[in-house]
Amino acid sequence: MQDSGPLVPSHWIGFGYAALIASGGITGYAKAGSVLSLAAGLLPCALASLGAFQLSQDLRNIWVFLATSGALAGIIGMRFYDSGKFAGASLSMVAKLGITVLNMPRQ
Repeated sequence: MQDSGPLVPSHWIGFGYAALIASGGITGYAKAGSVLSLAAGLLPCALASLGAFQLSQDLRNIWVFLATSGALAGIIGMRFYDSGKFAGASLSMVAKLGITVLNMPRQ
């Protein structure tokens, strides 16, 4: 494991993103009593938290976080297409992580 030093702001953004996902699931549960909404918020929250933690330990461990935010961006994109409701957090995270991947040194 490579020591990347203390957490940098981008990792805190990742943890904030995970909290945002969890709050969406909790809100869905509170409004509709939907256990599925709760699970749909907490499972991706756990994966995003894991990804942010891995990223904080080694900048090359981006794949769990990128896959989680990419999957959520796709799901939210389908919902946007159906309902017109927009949430840009996942799309923003995919863009940020994509830029990080492109800026990684080549081995």
